Amino acid sequence: MRRLRRAKIVATLGPASSDAAMIARLFKAGADVFRINMSHTSQDRLRELVAMIRGIEKELGRPIGILVDLQGPKLRLGTFTGGSAMVASGDSFVLDCDPAPGDATRAFLPHPEIFAAVAPGHTLLIDDGKVRLTVTQAEPKRMTTRVEVAGKLSDRKGVSLPDSTIPFSALAEKDRSDLEAALNAGIDWVALSFIQRPEDIAEAKKITRGRAAVMAKIEKPQAVHRLSEIMDLADALMVARGDLGVEMPLEKVPGVQKQMTRMGRATGKPVVVATQMLESMISSPVPTRAEVSDVATAIFEGADAVMLSAESAAGKYPVEAVATMNRIAEEIENDPVYRTIIDAQRAVPEATGADAIADAARHIADTLDLAAVVCWTASGSTALRVARERPRPPIVALSPNIATGRRLAVVWGVHCVITEDAHDQDDMVDRACRIAFKEGFAKAGQRVITVAGVPFGTPGATNMLRIAYVGSEAAGD
Repeated sequence: MRRLRRAKIVATLGPASSDAAMIARLFKAGADVFRINMSHTSQDRLRELVAMIRGIEKELGRPIGILVDLQGPKLRLGTFTGGSAMVASGDSFVLDCDPAPGDATRAFLPHPEIFAAVAPGHTLLIDDGKVRLTVTQAEPKRMTTRVEVAGKLSDRKGVSLPDSTIPFSALAEKDRSDLEAALNAGIDWVALSFIQRPEDIAEAKKITRGRAAVMAKIEKPQAVHRLSEIMDLADALMVARGDLGVEMPLEKVPGVQKQMTRMGRATGKPVVVATQMLESMISSPVPTRAEVSDVATAIFEGADAVMLSAESAAGKYPVEAVATMNRIAEEIENDPVYRTIIDAQRAVPEATGADAIADAARHIADTLDLAAVVCWTASGSTALRVARERPRPPIVALSPNIATGRRLAVVWGVHCVITEDAHDQDDMVDRACRIAFKEGFAKAGQRVITVAGVPFGTPGATNMLRIAYVGSEAAGD
């Protein structure tokens, strides 16, 4: 099951991909990580899906990552008399704490925290920005707004506040319950929605306690403004372009995507680019040229993974969507310009032994045109540091921990094999050569470079390099 590309593919599961046979087809077509969206999934269904994926993992002998995406708090209007009301540009419109049904002049906003957070001049976006309001007067239980973009307001439509930091947690009660269920099911990554501040990540990490890695979904302007602080605490980032495009001008989103991709590269943390990548494939067997270019841009930028949402969850062509993304990634990574861009973005190594070793391994592997960089990694940190360097040869990560292999499924260029830890340096080199040969990364007579930490099994102790020939005996088991 060796991939012929470095970028990874995340596929969302849903009605179109809800049985084991389809999930297996998606994996074989190129999916490396499966996303379970808790906005549309019950906890019982979550457990069923995890069991299916683990069964496929066992059958195919490859670690598969599972990403659970929490819903996050949902800010919504109350109800309206008759179900809806039209508002015109320039109208005055009041939002208050009165639960009575709304009309064309007022509506119930059942979130008292919002009233404390808004100020005159702040914007409110209703129904994904279809109606835009500007606050003219703010009181503890009532705000008066001016209608900037006219339209229809209807029952329970979503409210976004791009200018206001709302003083509540990114984890609603449902999210806490879903998170515990996901952790108990043994998932690998949790994506956190509605992040506004680094404290939101810290709160989630207190609950996960290392049982899953935390991915920060960047979907609000407040998070963009504090990106470096959030990156310090998060294990990975997701560029949630759909919500970002609602809460900030659309023309700013591509720049934020580039900023996040490069920050992830500099810090050695995975970045997933998400939303509407092959949107037309929900109903069409082929994507548009613009969508192909969009995926290609993310690959050229060096994103760790690209994600399919409705395309694989509810579309008519889920397998075709994964296969198309797979082909795009393979083609772009073989383009002569690709390596020029990737090399130009290389960051200066951090002043740590692990980074110095990873940088040296990349330099040696590229200079000597080695067949593979083989990393022994218990926690995954060695593989992450090597992946940060974006070496030309493939990265083969050897780990005794299946949980590590699953988490590395989202990381650029890493092919993880689960094997018992090395007993000594000879065993380390011998098995690195054998596995590189067996997995199809090296042929007899080629050389690989092995990266490890001594003493073995010590997390984060990357301190050794060895170059070795793959002998003909590597074909033996």
